[in-house]
Amino acid sequence: MKLMAVTDNHHAVKDIAEKIIAVKDVIDYVQIREKSKTAQEHVTLINYLLTSGVHKEEIIINDRLDVALCLGIPTVHLPEHGLPVQLVKQHYPQIQVGCSVHSLQSAREAEVNGADYVLYGHCFETNSKKGVPPNGINPILKMKEELTIPVYAIGGINIETIPIVKDVGADGIAVMSSIFATKNPLESAKKLREAMQHEK
Repeated sequence: MKLMAVTDNHHAVKDIAEKIIAVKDVIDYVQIREKSKTAQEHVTLINYLLTSGVHKEEIIINDRLDVALCLGIPTVHLPEHGLPVQLVKQHYPQIQVGCSVHSLQSAREAEVNGADYVLYGHCFETNSKKGVPPNGINPILKMKEELTIPVYAIGGINIETIPIVKDVGADGIAVMSSIFATKNPLESAKKLREAMQHEK
């Protein structure tokens, strides 16, 4: 299983960078999801990460195709109602594209349109979507039967819920508050990694 950390749009550029650098050797990918940040702030953040030993291949940029292209970052993540996957792949076939999905049907469509992976959620109750009922975990079972691309799970994933996600065969997990809302991101990331590797 892969571990993707997703930034939470709650910190200044320098603080986000420090948190990412702290966990870079424990996580597989970091998704820069900073909707309130300017293009320039994205560039500053990513250049800081690159000069601090985070590899381009480990960085995923949410929604900002322009920033990814300008900095040579190979992967973008598209929100479900963002740029169409097919359009991005048609014009920039070299770019890896991930896509947020909330159902089996949208996961199918994403793969047909050329997505390289899907991020399905939200699986469990989560503070980032307070009051919104979770979509549950079972659709991942069908996705793993039908899709050939990796399926990541997001939403309310922590050391308690990781075993459930493993049981349905997800290829990876994406976490936000479990890393970025903690006082010690490195310790939190290590605990998540241990839970992912733990055999029953």
